[in-house]
Amino acid sequence: MSRTDFTYVESVSPGSGRRGPRAALDSDAAALVLDGDWRFRLSAGLHDTTAGFEDPAFDAGGWDLLAVPSMWQMHDLDGEAPYGKPAYTNVVYPFPVDPPRVPDANPTGEYRRAFTLPADWPATGRTVLRFEGVDSAFAVWVNGTLLGDGKGSRLPTEFDATGAVRPGENTVAVRVHQWSSGSYLEDQDMWWLSGIFRPVSLVHRPDGGIEDVFAHAAYDHRTGLGTLRVEAPEGARVTVPELGIDVSAGETASVRVEPWTAETPRLYEAAVATGTERVSLRIGFRTVEVEGGLLKVNGRRILLRGVNRHEWDPDHGRTLSVATMRRDLEVMKRHNVNAVRTSHYPPDRRFLDLCDEIGVWVVDECDLETHGFVFHEWRNNPSDEPVWREAYLDRMARMVERDKNHASVIMWSLGNESHTGQNLAAMSAWVKERDPGRPVHYEGDWDSGYVDVYSRMYADHAETDRIGHRTEESTKDPALDEHRRGIPFVLCEYAHAMGNGPGGLSEYQRLFEEHERCQGGFVWEWIDHGVRRRTGDGREWFAYGGDFGEPLHDGNFVVDGLVFPDREPSPGLVEFKKVVEPVRITVDPGSRRITVENLRDFAGTGDLAFTWTVEDGGETEHTGRLDLPELDPGNAAIVQFPSPVADLGAPRGERWLTVRAVLAEDEPWAEAGHEIAWGQARLAAAPAPAPAGGAPAEAAGSGYRLGDAAFDALGRLTAIGGLELDGPRLDLWRAPTDNDLRSWHAPLADTWRDRAAGLYRLEHKVLGIEAGADGLTVATRVAAAGAEIGMGAVYKWTRDGDRLWLTVEVDPEGAWDFPLPRLGVRAALPKELDEVTWFGGGPGEAYADTRAAARVGRFRSTAAGLQTPYVFPQENGSRIDVRWATLSGGGRSLTVLGAPHFALTVRPWTSEDLEAAKHRTDLVERDRLYMNLDAGLQGMGSAACGPGVLPEHRLPARATAFALGFATGA
Repeated sequence: MSRTDFTYVESVSPGSGRRGPRAALDSDAAALVLDGDWRFRLSAGLHDTTAGFEDPAFDAGGWDLLAVPSMWQMHDLDGEAPYGKPAYTNVVYPFPVDPPRVPDANPTGEYRRAFTLPADWPATGRTVLRFEGVDSAFAVWVNGTLLGDGKGSRLPTEFDATGAVRPGENTVAVRVHQWSSGSYLEDQDMWWLSGIFRPVSLVHRPDGGIEDVFAHAAYDHRTGLGTLRVEAPEGARVTVPELGIDVSAGETASVRVEPWTAETPRLYEAAVATGTERVSLRIGFRTVEVEGGLLKVNGRRILLRGVNRHEWDPDHGRTLSVATMRRDLEVMKRHNVNAVRTSHYPPDRRFLDLCDEIGVWVVDECDLETHGFVFHEWRNNPSDEPVWREAYLDRMARMVERDKNHASVIMWSLGNESHTGQNLAAMSAWVKERDPGRPVHYEGDWDSGYVDVYSRMYADHAETDRIGHRTEESTKDPALDEHRRGIPFVLCEYAHAMGNGPGGLSEYQRLFEEHERCQGGFVWEWIDHGVRRRTGDGREWFAYGGDFGEPLHDGNFVVDGLVFPDREPSPGLVEFKKVVEPVRITVDPGSRRITVENLRDFAGTGDLAFTWTVEDGGETEHTGRLDLPELDPGNAAIVQFPSPVADLGAPRGERWLTVRAVLAEDEPWAEAGHEIAWGQARLAAAPAPAPAGGAPAEAAGSGYRLGDAAFDALGRLTAIGGLELDGPRLDLWRAPTDNDLRSWHAPLADTWRDRAAGLYRLEHKVLGIEAGADGLTVATRVAAAGAEIGMGAVYKWTRDGDRLWLTVEVDPEGAWDFPLPRLGVRAALPKELDEVTWFGGGPGEAYADTRAAARVGRFRSTAAGLQTPYVFPQENGSRIDVRWATLSGGGRSLTVLGAPHFALTVRPWTSEDLEAAKHRTDLVERDRLYMNLDAGLQGMGSAACGPGVLPEHRLPARATAFALGFATGA
């Protein structure tokens, strides 16, 4: 290939000189890892490449050193960023849509390294150079000999290097192009990054060795027998010592086995051997089928409690360590996640090894997305262009052949958001012939003509209910209508986890459990794709689209995960864990019974211990272990309250019984005692405090006084018990969340900001102040400049001993035809009141439709600890159903009482500061704390990409009254 022969870059061919796809095998054949530092030069495009760089005699000593695997844009981002910067788009292509052509400005990385062939490298057989992943197109030379070129970034590529390698020192050279014709097939919602980003190795293929293996390991749930048949070269022997299997390749063996499931990931060590090579396998026996309109594994309907998982590391992009992959799966299992859709490409092959081991259902998705063509009404979309057929089939074959031996993979997915067309149908036909033991998935085939499950993304609750009843809208092709209504339904994406949210998880889960056909889904998505950065003074922040100066980007839409970029769980993941918990515990104080339901599909409850705790006013009174029989999947048990609970004396405050299901012993993903599920109920109520009068209010100087409470001339509280504060005053605003800001319809934030509402710029007008024998009454009207609508707010202050009471009566004026962000009061407090203790919902944040994980108890935090560090700052941190809260510090305290409850938010900055901030580091603590005490908060929904807030979780503007009590202490 000459310097100017770059036709492969824009050719629709998937590559040349490549070996056929095969399974990723653990072989004892010789191998040499080529990871490490390579010499590297980045050129501006094809016109700027280095002549003769592939020549072994070429001197690259002056080139940089770059780690392989890595992505070249992820280096030194806080310094000079010598290799360019990441760029993010969700759908739109970041180059002109002119397939298969790409721009002249095409950053191209030139890689070189020397390696020494081991002295004992076999002289016979073949030597193969294997790349696990290169983005996006590349060509390869060994010792100056061109081996070939390839595309398909997230797929393996092998070249036969036998005739090029030699004893002793060798040179490998690789030229990698950021843009190629393949980029049109890789328009996934993620950062555009480039390079040799997965491992590279030299592997020996011995004569008479094992080129490929396909292990068919089925399980018959009726007989308990596992059937093993292994496709391998003639003459190979297959052994599974634990099962006593020793057969020839191609022979079938049937023995009694323990089946593999995501709940019980039983694997058997097997070997396939010839005289020259031995391959190790881990076999999981299981059968996947669509039967009776349901997706079944081992004869049982399964319920997918899943997540979509991009590969992401905030420092390394899509280059992940095995330790990071394992951590992902451990955190998933700890939060009751049982399924992964590998959006939107096959993962690093080692991730699937871990899925087999730890136990997760996997929908393995092909490296295919052409979403950007949607802006052009899908004209020239490769999915329906015959010239692209080979590329489509090649990508499917490379995924299936690599991953076919994984028990965890239960469905093949053709790709994502590539519309529909003959090439997708051809992929489906190929895989059904090659591997009929797994169903085929693809969301874009709404008529379901070439898939085995009906898949949708972001169908709302009402539509999901109709699909569950099999009464959804008809197919475009009437001939397919009956077929589609007869197959299972999966939400391949739902509950978009962007920022604060997602709301509505509980309502989705109820539908999945009510309708057999609705077999769960996959939350979008697992991780925020933030890029770790640091300010000049060392403070950490995470970048998103636009932060690298991209002329075309989709902002923070790449930050939409259940874990933050540093892999710390978000409140959304904690909520998901509670909603999908595989054991349901119901405490019924009326009958004094506890019901435990096993919602697992396969496993009993023998691995769990059940404990109970009684708390009075948040303080533990009694604990114990609940005696329960082991429950088979789908079964339930009802037991009486433990005898100590029945013998409790009179309560001092609210008394609650909490029952927990925890791991009885260590698991590979969590230690004994890890909580799987919980349920609680109130055993005894406490008298709710109520406003009371008795002390007169009087004029004092330029303001008013009510006992030890001081008010200014406008009737605003300025001090209580000598503790200075500002407010509280009516507050209707919150820093908009991602779900408020984005929507497929009209974003709520636009309505709230609109000139007719202006909720972010409210003005307060005092209409009258009355100081009387029973307290102080302040009548006000709250409205925005330019707005006709307003809110009447009357503050009634009374004194009851050492408590100051505030009753707020709110009455909307005009046509408030939209929900409110919040309804409550806000006050500013001394900064030293930094320690917060409360009794109510916790320990984490909760809102109207994200409250399943909030349990009632007594909790403690600093003000900083109450903040949720969303990458894009927004409303956060509310604690729900608070009975009382005490803020203390500096030898002073302020207690707030609910009559009966309120939602509590305490921040070192204002809602306006939150709204103005674009990153965490934009938030600067003020010299005050800001406390919101809310009677109501609008729910979260997932309108950033999905349904909005359900009607029952909206906050309508209507006449409302709520009361709060205040007391100070030393």
